[in-house]
Order: sequence, then structure tokens, then C-alpha cells
Amino acid sequence: MTTSTAPSATDLFAQAMRYDHRADPYPYYAQLRREPVVRMDDGSWLVSGHREIRQLLHDPRSSADRLNPQTKVPKAARGLLVQDPPLHDQLRRVVSQEFIPRITGMRDHLGALVSGLLDAQAGDRPGRLDVVADLAYPLPVTVICELLGVPREDEPLFGSIARRLTRGLDPIDTQTEEELRELDQARGELMQYLEGVIARRRTEPGTDLLSGLMFHQDPDDVMGPVQLRVTLGLLLIAGHETTVNLIANGTLALLRNPDALARLREDPDLATPLVEEVLRYDPPVQMSGRSALADIDLAGTTIPKGSRIRLLLAAGNRDATRFDDPDRFVPDRRDNAHLGFGGGIHYCIGATLARAEAQIALTALARRLRSPRLVADPPPYRENAVLRGPEQLLVAFDQLVPDGPQGVS
Repeated sequence: MTTSTAPSATDLFAQAMRYDHRADPYPYYAQLRREPVVRMDDGSWLVSGHREIRQLLHDPRSSADRLNPQTKVPKAARGLLVQDPPLHDQLRRVVSQEFIPRITGMRDHLGALVSGLLDAQAGDRPGRLDVVADLAYPLPVTVICELLGVPREDEPLFGSIARRLTRGLDPIDTQTEEELRELDQARGELMQYLEGVIARRRTEPGTDLLSGLMFHQDPDDVMGPVQLRVTLGLLLIAGHETTVNLIANGTLALLRNPDALARLREDPDLATPLVEEVLRYDPPVQMSGRSALADIDLAGTTIPKGSRIRLLLAAGNRDATRFDDPDRFVPDRRDNAHLGFGGGIHYCIGATLARAEAQIALTALARRLRSPRLVADPPPYRENAVLRGPEQLLVAFDQLVPDGPQGVS
């Protein structure tokens, strides 16, 4: 007689991180949620319950500064995402003051960009497009380049850097030695590239976001050279990498749920709750990290001071104690308090722009493609586990109809 042993949380997490499970890690997340707070074999803590994740996102004892001390990166040189108050609040205030006014009123421009990208696919019918390469990637890249004042033609350079840097977000034990070497090289290449961009803008200031950050009206809040480079790099990379996945994951959800696609085609206003459901159901950012500044009592256990914490956002988004029928895609779901943009003081600063880009792109796809269908299901996925989304998303269609009035206002 043999006895079976339930897999440990460490084993389940390792299974979820495996590339051959990238298309659907959610069954492993569901098993992990049976213990919403659990200690891993390496001493870190994994938090997968919705309530527990939200508590940590709002708990000042839960620090965003989770960099390995061995990196020896000075606090002033660390990015906004891994800063705590008071420096975090100062940096975020400056970025918000310069960023938010520049994205206000952009919807018409976003609609025109989406139309142009889809028009480029017009030709003899039937047709085929790669939603990632033809729409989901070029749209946010163009927008963030315009906002920052970065030349669009530099995309091959910073795009290559971004792909290597975002791979570095994954658990270190999933990366090869070659990838770790490439990560260090990419950091150096990015700083060198950004120094050149900043130098040009210093002699030729404009109305773009970078100029605003460099010549901020409050001299007490002007960033130092290192902070400026790090912030510019964060905005450039985070400003497009996550939105690519949001649009691609949303397209995938629509094509797998034809009733939702038909409803969006007839009712463009559905785009607003639908994008929120994509952020819950299949979020572009699967997890985040924290460290404990003090002992934290959570779900009947204590996370000791100094512990590293993984917040499994995508698992919390499918927590049945918070959401009804959590594994079903419900485009008009009510009370959708998802974790797709994080929470607390580190809530995604670009959430408004990402929502608008996804709403307009998904509505245009639903309205303009006749009889769209997936060429491969599941599609091939990116290597990244944290920033999870298709590498390629081929869609065949019978006709690309001419554009009309924008469906989302």
C-alpha cells in the first residue's frame, strides 16, 4: 500500500512558474490558496488570498523595498516601485504632477493610433494579424515615447533592453546564468541610453514629460541625476510592457468568450467593466513583492520581521471568498475589487492610461474584425512568469471593416 503526499507550497509555486504551465498557471494558484499565507522552503512567504494581499498592500510594515541587500544599490538610486515613504511620496508626487495632465484628453488620439494600426492590416480578405506585434505592442510604445519625448525609432534598442530587464522580475531560480548576465548588461545599456536622452533634452527642453521632470516648477522636488535616470527608465519600460499583456490577454478572453465579444461589438460602453474583468481574470502582472519591516500577524500566522514576501496577485483575483464564480470571465462583473494594478500607495500610476488604451483597442478589434478566431489556442507565451502574456497572438478574420466613429468616448 502506498500513500500519497500533497505537494508543498514550494512545489506548487515551482509548478506554476514552469514555462510549460505558462498558458494556465491558475490550477496551481487555486491549490496554493488553500493556505493563503504560507512559508516557503527558502524562508520567504507566499500570500495568495485576496484579503491578505490587500492587507499587506496597505500595511506600512510591508515594505516595497525588497531588493537583495547584496545589490548594494543606494536607496536614492532605487526606482519608485521599490521605495518607501518619505522618498516614495516625494517621487510619486512629482511624477503625478507631470504625468496626469499630459494624459488628460488623450482618448481621441489613442483612437486615431488604434485605427491607423488596424488600417495597416487592410488588404485582400480574408486576413490575419498578430495582435501583439501589430497592435498591443506598437500602441503603448508609441504613446509612451510621445509622452516622454523619446524617439520612436529608438524602440529596437530600448525594446531589447526591456525584454531582458523584465525577465529579471521572475524568481531568480527560474533564470539561467546567461539570463542573469544579460540582466546586468541590460541595466548598464539602459543607463547609458537614458544618459544620452537626458543630455539632449537638457539642451533642447520641450513640453514632454521628461522635460517636465527635469525642470519641475518646485525646486525642492527636482530629481537628482540618478533618480531622474531611474524614473525615466521605469516610465519607459513599465509604460508599455504591462499594457501589451493587458490588450493581448483581453483579446484572448474575448475570442474564448464569443458572447462577450458580440456584446462588446454592439455596446462599446461594455469596454469599461470588461477591461476591469480582464485585470481580474487574467492580469498582466501576476505577482509583486514586499519585505516585512516588523512582525506582521496575518491569517492566523506571523510573518517575522525581515522576511521576503511574494504577493500572488493573480491568485487573489480568483479567490472564491471574494468573487462569485471566480474562474468564469464575466464582462460586466459588479463589485470587481481586483488586484490588477496593485493597491495602497504603490497603486499603478499609469492605470488610467492603460485602461484607456485597452478599452479603445479591444473595442476596435470587436467592431472591425469580422468572424475573428484564434489561429492557435493556447498561443505561445512569453518567457516571463511575472509579466505574463502571449508572445504572439495570431488572429484570422474574414474582413477588416472600415473605421467609423470611435466606439468608446
